[in-house]
Amino acid sequence: MLEKLQFYIDGKWVDPVTPKTLDVINPSNEEPFARISLGSKADVDKAVAAARRAFESFSRTTKKERVELLQSVMAAYQKRLPEIAEAIHLEMGAPMWLAKAAQAPAALGHIGATLQALIDFQFEVPRGKNQIRYEPVGVCGLITPWNWPINQIAAKVAPALAAGCTMILKPSEIAPLNGILFAQVMEDAGVPAGVFNLINGDGPGVGEAMSRHPDIDMMSFTGSTRAGIAVSKGAADTVKRVALELGGKSANIVLEDADFAQAVKAEMGGLMVNSGQSCNAPTRMFVPRKKQDEIAAMVKAAMEATKIGDGSPGSIGPVVSEAQYNKIQGLIQKGIEEGAKLVTGGLGRPEGVNRGYYVRPTLFADVDNHSTIAREEIFGPVLAMIPYDSEEQAIAMANDSLYGLSGYVQSGSIDHARAVAARLRTGNVHLNGAPVDFTVPFGGYKQSGNGREWGGEFGIEEFLETKAVVGYQTD
Repeated sequence: MLEKLQFYIDGKWVDPVTPKTLDVINPSNEEPFARISLGSKADVDKAVAAARRAFESFSRTTKKERVELLQSVMAAYQKRLPEIAEAIHLEMGAPMWLAKAAQAPAALGHIGATLQALIDFQFEVPRGKNQIRYEPVGVCGLITPWNWPINQIAAKVAPALAAGCTMILKPSEIAPLNGILFAQVMEDAGVPAGVFNLINGDGPGVGEAMSRHPDIDMMSFTGSTRAGIAVSKGAADTVKRVALELGGKSANIVLEDADFAQAVKAEMGGLMVNSGQSCNAPTRMFVPRKKQDEIAAMVKAAMEATKIGDGSPGSIGPVVSEAQYNKIQGLIQKGIEEGAKLVTGGLGRPEGVNRGYYVRPTLFADVDNHSTIAREEIFGPVLAMIPYDSEEQAIAMANDSLYGLSGYVQSGSIDHARAVAARLRTGNVHLNGAPVDFTVPFGGYKQSGNGREWGGEFGIEEFLETKAVVGYQTD
């Protein structure tokens, strides 16, 4: 059993104030393989005090110093890339091909985009006789999820560092080992003591203490909408800034002039990778009613051809936990009960699999946009196919959701795709299978959150205050 029982606070690896442990489960075989400590309010108090002390000097570092620091972080991360990929594979079930190709390298994408943006960023801008200054917001609490764990850690830590903030990170207790390795990266890179601190723990024990802490100036949270609401409520009494990247139920509108084969290929890439555990996954597919059977047959063939659990390129792994598996099974059952047409997949593990939290790739057709499986975020390889009779109806149904994180449009005409994209109430829209891009902002409308991450300068701006110095020029 691998034991990682210490936290990283004030530049040192320290024991928790009150010992309490949690086993980390490998979702591929349902067996514990590591053990971490769960923190408490007392640990948060120690980390916040360290971050507050460090802020006094780190907030006054030059842009050049922070550029050099991010360069050191990138170099240190590259050295630990293989072990970070291995950790993600073991703790959240990503096949090694995915962990090596996307999960672990994603952090380098965010650090690199932030680094370039920092080089170009102007922290002092003249405006007439006045000056606009962009200054670090302060001590930041960062809470990150398990589904793309190191991706979200880097998407918060890199811009916070670039802005001159200090921070306390609480990674998901379900997939914590990559976060511990990231703390080692920060130590290897020579990040000053107290600038970056890591505490493992759960929401009630650590997350709530961070949200309520009077000496934390900002909370940046990625996770479920339910938990994001709790963070916001906890932060309200101290009027701290709260940035939220929450759930999604993203629409993929396949227009009548689309290349259906290409549209299905793009759909499968967005939905199936990471076993459907992506907040921006295209989980509602809107198709012309008269073409539904044709497109459903193509999706069915693609799902049934997907390799499960064998680790081959393009294969999918398990979902992250027993709780997540049971949630997905319950929603599949709900889809059946509410009358959607089960085209492929369904309840239970895939054929030949008797352990691990593996879910059968599942397609429902003739789905009502007001049904449970069209409204709730399933977070598994489950697709709701919803027929439409007109383009106006497709757009209206796509926007008829509590969420607004991402969207997808497939069309044979880029002008047509652009026109539909302009009407979608989402923070991102991907046209004709365009992949994610670390240089553009990421975040949502409505109950998918507020604020923006990624995108270089957009991520940095999230961690800055704006100050107007009036009368700066005297001549």
